[in-house]
Formats: sequence, C-alpha cells, structure tokens
Amino acid sequence: MIKKLLSHVKQYRLATILTPIFMIGEVLMETLIPYVMADLIDRGINQSSMPDIYRYGLIMLLCASLSLVFGVLGGKYGARASTGFAANLRNALYEHIQTFSFSNIDKFSTAGLVTRMTTDVTNVQNAFQMTLRIAVRAPLTFLCSIVMCFITNRELSLIFLIAVVVLASILAIIVKMAMKRFNAVFEKYDDLNASVQENVSAIRVVKAFVREEHETNKFDKAVTNVYRMFVRAEKVVVFNSPVMMLTVYTCIIMLSWLGAKAIILPSNPEAALTTGQLTSLFSYVMSVLMSLMMLSMIFVMLTMSLASARRICEVLDEEPSIVNGETPSKTIPDGSIVFDLVNFSYKEGSGEYTLKDLNFEIHSGETIGIIGGTGSGKTSLVSLVPRLYDVSEGRILVGGHDVRTYDLEALRNEVSVVLQKNVLFSGSILDNLRWGKEDATLEECKEACRLACADEFIDRFPEGYETRIEQGGNNVSGGQKQRLCIARAVLKSPKVLILDDSTSACDTATDAKIRKAFREDIPQTTKLIIAQRIASVQDADRIIVMDNGSIVAFGTHDELLAQSDIYREIYETLTQGGGDFDRPEQIGGADV
Repeated sequence: MIKKLLSHVKQYRLATILTPIFMIGEVLMETLIPYVMADLIDRGINQSSMPDIYRYGLIMLLCASLSLVFGVLGGKYGARASTGFAANLRNALYEHIQTFSFSNIDKFSTAGLVTRMTTDVTNVQNAFQMTLRIAVRAPLTFLCSIVMCFITNRELSLIFLIAVVVLASILAIIVKMAMKRFNAVFEKYDDLNASVQENVSAIRVVKAFVREEHETNKFDKAVTNVYRMFVRAEKVVVFNSPVMMLTVYTCIIMLSWLGAKAIILPSNPEAALTTGQLTSLFSYVMSVLMSLMMLSMIFVMLTMSLASARRICEVLDEEPSIVNGETPSKTIPDGSIVFDLVNFSYKEGSGEYTLKDLNFEIHSGETIGIIGGTGSGKTSLVSLVPRLYDVSEGRILVGGHDVRTYDLEALRNEVSVVLQKNVLFSGSILDNLRWGKEDATLEECKEACRLACADEFIDRFPEGYETRIEQGGNNVSGGQKQRLCIARAVLKSPKVLILDDSTSACDTATDAKIRKAFREDIPQTTKLIIAQRIASVQDADRIIVMDNGSIVAFGTHDELLAQSDIYREIYETLTQGGGDFDRPEQIGGADV
C-alpha cells in the first residue's frame, strides 16, 4: 500500500529527498547550541573572560543561523513535496476513475469517491509532510540529545532513561487506543458528504416537498456522528500533553536536586558538575521529552492517514472490468447489431440474470423501438451495445464483430447514447454540443440541433448558441435539456444511435418531428429507441417488447397488434384508456 502511494511522488522526488537532509542539519545545529552554551557559561561567564564569551557567543549565533536556514529550507521543500504528492494522488485517482466501467463505479458511492479525493488525500498529505519533517526530526533529536546528555554527565543521564521508558509506555497505550477510534471516524465522513451532495443536487425536490427541516435534521445527525467520533478519539489523545508535561517537570525537579548536589557537594570530585553543564542538561531534557511527544503525534497522524490510505488504495487497486483487447480494431464497418444468446447480470456469479436468452439481429440503418414496463431490462439491453457493461454469457456483434474486439473509444464514438438521465455541463450551449464532437463547426452544431428540434428554442435565446447553461442544465426545461442531449449525440454522426426514453419530456408533436427528421436525414444510422409511448415507436421498422428481462415479442407494429397480447393491451390502454403504462396490471400482469 505505502509503495503504491509513494509511486505518485514522481517529479517531487528531489524535494522529498532534500527535506529530511535539511531537517538533519537543523537538528544537529540545535543539538550543538546547549553544548556550546555550557562552555560559554563555564569558561566565559564564570571565568569573566570576554574573549571566550565573544567566541562561544559567535559559535552559538552561527549554529542558530544555520539551524534557521536549514529549518526554512526543510519547511519549503517539505511543503512542495507534500502538496505535489497530494496533487499527483488526486490526479491519479481521477484518471483511474475515468477508466472505470459502470460496474466498477457501482461498487463505490459518489460521496465515498468525493471523500477519498478530498479528506482522505488531505490526511495522507499531512502525514507525508510530517513523515518527511517531524518523523526525521523527532527521533534524531531524541538520539542526539541522549548522546549529548551522556557526554555531559552519565549519572544524571539515567534520569532521562527512566523518564523515557515510563513516557514511552504511556504514549504507546494512548496511541493504541486512539488508533482504533480514529479508524472509525472516517467511516462517518461518507454519510456526511452524501447528505450534502443529495441535498444540493436535489434542492428543487426538497423545496417542492417542503423537506428542508428533514434534510437539516439528516445533516445534523451526520455532523453529530462525526463530532462524537472525533471527541471519543480526542479524549484519549488529550492525555498526551499532561503526561508529557508531568514527565518534563519531574525530570527538571530531579535534575535541579541531584544537579545542585553534584555542584555543591560532589561525592566524586572527578565527576563534579559545572553550572554550564547543568544548564545544558536542562535544555537536553526538554529536547528529549518534546521529541517523544512529537513522535506520539506522528503515530496519531499516521493512524488517521492509514485509514485514509487504505480507502485511497481501494480505488487505485480497482481493476477496470472493461478494457481493450491486445489488438483492438478501430473501424466499425456498419451499424448492424446481433445479440447471440446473451445473458447479463449486474452481480457476477450471482446466477440471477437481469437479461436472459437474448437472441436477435438488427440490420444496419433499421429503426428499432423497444418497449416494456419499468424494470423489464430496456436500459440494460442498450447499455451492452457500447460496452457500458459486458455480457455475462454470449456475445454482441456490431458491424459483424464482437464488441469486445473493438477499441473502446472507437466503439463509443460510433455507438452514441442519449442516456435516460440527461446531463448537461456548465458552459455555453455550444460547449455542451461539442462534447459530441470537439472540432465541430457552428454549422454542424446547428444542423444537429435542427434534427433534434433544439433550434426552435435556441434561436429564441438572446445569446443564441452562446447562451450559458448552468450546472446540470438547471436553467432549461426538461424537454429542452433532452433535445440538447439528442443533438449532442447526433453531432458525432454515429453508426448506431440509442435514445433511452429521451423524448419523454417532449410533447408528442416535437417527438414526431424528431423521429421524422431521423428517418429522412440519417437513414443510414441504426436507431434504437426506448419509449413509454406507443406513438414514439409504432412507425419503427420493428419493435422489441420486453418483460422481466426477456424479449416476449419482436416485429412490426401491425404484427405485434395481431400476435402479442401484451403489446395489444399496452396499445389499447394508452390509446383508449389513457392509463399509466408503468402499472403491471396494464401489461398482462407481467412482473416488471
């Protein structure tokens, strides 16, 4: 896991290497200062020697200046390395998510992916910076200070060893308890982000149903859960500081008492302690114990970041389920489609198929209507053609070749899909249209809009094709949004065009005009039209009737009226009774 994350340091390797080097220089200079200070006191101040005071004073000033320079450089390169590492990690996550198939994306919630790219990456970034700086500084400071203590006075240095053992034991207990609690905190972040995302994206529905208070309470519950989990973790961590200070002051008292005795009444004249040496020991005791406290902070931060690192690696380790073959073909000969004994399940290995025994052929240029109840498998069927999902059994041929032998980009450029959920992006109308074809001219965009009957309302806008579309297309109506999405798909000039209930928000006259334009202007394009209205598909070359994941009838409108009870009942219900097609009892009691 660590190796996978560190592989994203990339161009910031030099900064990553320089940061600990500068931190080592800073620690060495800081460690020398108390040692030089002892000589300044003993040889300069106590002996009233101004030359020694100047000499040792200059040495201390030089050490302090070098420590400052090394510290600034360490901070600068540490910030550069950590922020660059975080940027690379976010880019890697985002790029990897773009390779996911729909089945991969189904494994992660949107809120979970957002949390991983924001909060989790920030935690890993902070831990990375602390590792480069404090994780180098703290143990090195501890080691150097202990060595200098023994060089100064071995007997009094035993105080440090006892304090270190006691403090390390207590800190180990604190870290162990905190780790478990911090691991649980981040599981609550997904709920928090999900609450915000759902509320913002569905704000119109929330206000329409006057559910602001409900959404506020839901968010408050998510915030409270995160708050409580953090409080539980911090209740353990807060013991860190008082235990640390208790140990520090205990060591200072012991040093003061035993050090004073060693100066005034030395038991061994050869081991007598000077005032300067005692002063330096006070400095070293602070350095030793503060380094231990920094180490405990590192452990807590690393604990928090390990939970985040695991969540990040879950995404990075996810292998795209749909990839190109070894030598993918980039040419699709025509728009013919063949389903050869196809079975499909969203859950691999479950044995429960969403689509069962699909076996049919569509000729290039045909217009095929697809009709069926909600949940009958219409969208699942058309999603297999551009390989948004892969079949579980059987094969699908487009242009006479298995779709798995094509280059994904080439296949999806030739199989254009207008999804059931229409999505527009922030930008101008022209920007949105050019998602279909980046280099499309204004005339090409206008022609696509004419086919989709989108020019009717675009021409009425004061700014025409430069009219700004808000995020999600919130400033246009449902029918306008659908027509813009259709125009965007048509602009690609695909060999296969799939409309997944894409005219449901349009009036019947506009729906008829769009179908007429398709029939007359792009007759060579194979068109698959999913619809809930009989009128939207009755003039298709053939119509597929689906029920419970299977094709129960396939033929022309007249043939189905004569041969299919389900289709005939749908037709009679919609044309005579004006009922709701989605009601199971209106389609022969089929399970939809």
